[in-house]
Amino acid sequence: MWNQACTQSTDGISRHKAGISKKATLQILPCTVSQLLSAYRVSNDTFAMCDWEINQVSIVGVIRGFSPFKTNIWYTVDDMTASPLNVKQWVNKEDCNQTYACPGTYVKVTGSLRNISGQRSLLAINIRCIKDLNEITSHMLEVVHSHMQLFGKVFDVNMNTTVHSLSGSFPAGRPQDTSPDSLSTIQTQVLHIIRKFSVRDEGISFHDLKVQLDYLSMRDIRSSLDFLVNEGHVFFTIDEHHFKSAEPQKAT
Repeated sequence: MWNQACTQSTDGISRHKAGISKKATLQILPCTVSQLLSAYRVSNDTFAMCDWEINQVSIVGVIRGFSPFKTNIWYTVDDMTASPLNVKQWVNKEDCNQTYACPGTYVKVTGSLRNISGQRSLLAINIRCIKDLNEITSHMLEVVHSHMQLFGKVFDVNMNTTVHSLSGSFPAGRPQDTSPDSLSTIQTQVLHIIRKFSVRDEGISFHDLKVQLDYLSMRDIRSSLDFLVNEGHVFFTIDEHHFKSAEPQKAT
């Protein structure tokens, strides 16, 4: 199933690094809601994971909310990996056969991650009701397989990255900005932003960190900071509200 998807298109994700854009051989990237909520934002409507720009993705979950409007329908889809994700589907008035999913229904959603009204949402291309619950397990296996193949990392059952990388996936060694040992997805995102601003003498303030990670809760950011400081990945600078990465900064 994964190999078939790899050979069909080059629209799934693209490399976003040093101004170079190279298409990956992937049609649609299977994801969890947690991964989409923790992907870092490149621009207003562009998100990335590990230097790979996300284009089309798919998630599988149960519909918790349903809000119909004249031109569109809003769903909330929950896959139990994070808070439910908002999904927007346009209404096609010319399609008499267009069907809509009801709360409690398991669905597979294909679409693009967008920043809509200041909130991360999935703009749906297709929403399909799932009748065989084995598709849920199949989707999670595709998520693990595809992300291991692309990013050269091993994931736990909650799709958090672990210390080991896959031998042979990256011939030149570990990709840049891979996370230290045993960091969760959220901790990795917090550390990634702190690293970016560690070129400053004072590092990054908590306020600026919250602005950069506006999709995370204050509680998640504070708990991640506490962990990173206690583990020695991050240290205070001019006061307890400014942080820098303990990793030596490379000369630019």
